[in-house]
Amino acid sequence: MLEGTPLKITFELAAVTTVLLFFVSVPLAFWLSSSRSRIKPVIETLVSMPLVLPPTVLGFYFLLAFSPSNSFGQWLDEWLGIQLIFSFPGLVVASMIYSLPFMVHPIQSGLASLPPSLKEASYLLGKSRITTLLKILLPNIKSSLLTGIVLSFAHTVGEFGVVLMIGGNIPGETKVASIAIYDQVEALNYGAANYYSMVLFAITFSILLLVYLVNGGYLKKFWK
Repeated sequence: MLEGTPLKITFELAAVTTVLLFFVSVPLAFWLSSSRSRIKPVIETLVSMPLVLPPTVLGFYFLLAFSPSNSFGQWLDEWLGIQLIFSFPGLVVASMIYSLPFMVHPIQSGLASLPPSLKEASYLLGKSRITTLLKILLPNIKSSLLTGIVLSFAHTVGEFGVVLMIGGNIPGETKVASIAIYDQVEALNYGAANYYSMVLFAITFSILLLVYLVNGGYLKKFWK
């Protein structure tokens, strides 16, 4: 019933983006939380840029970079057979970059808040950096991981400018719920616009509420 609908595409995009973004953000956040490199401020600035740049600006440059008429887009098309313009994979790539700070910042803050002795003790016991990260540090910042995952998912669900620029408005392929709402309002079909809006509102509200309940310990109190 939902196959090819804007809601299905929206949540597929949010799920794929969040999973891929998690594996990219964890090592990046680990490096940012522990590095003293001179280029660290530059990397932090690039990661945070989507927070202040208008989504249409990012979408415009993604459109230029991924276009087959551009050398990079042409290389992707000819050598890898990948076309990111007006396609679901293109939406995923753009969404990952657009939602990057929402995953990186909570994880980075969580790792930075851990006592240095925790990491040092692991190294003294002969554990590698990867083992220390996966088995020692990450289990101690579960709330930060949950926050990053939920914020990234919810932020991707609400995207508009970026996905419109890079994906267009192709029904069944790149037409997400936010674009469908805009289309329905333009067509004065407020009933359909209200349906999409209420579904997105209810789901994002429930997800965020769950995060606050878990991080605040309210669920544990309730279970007791």
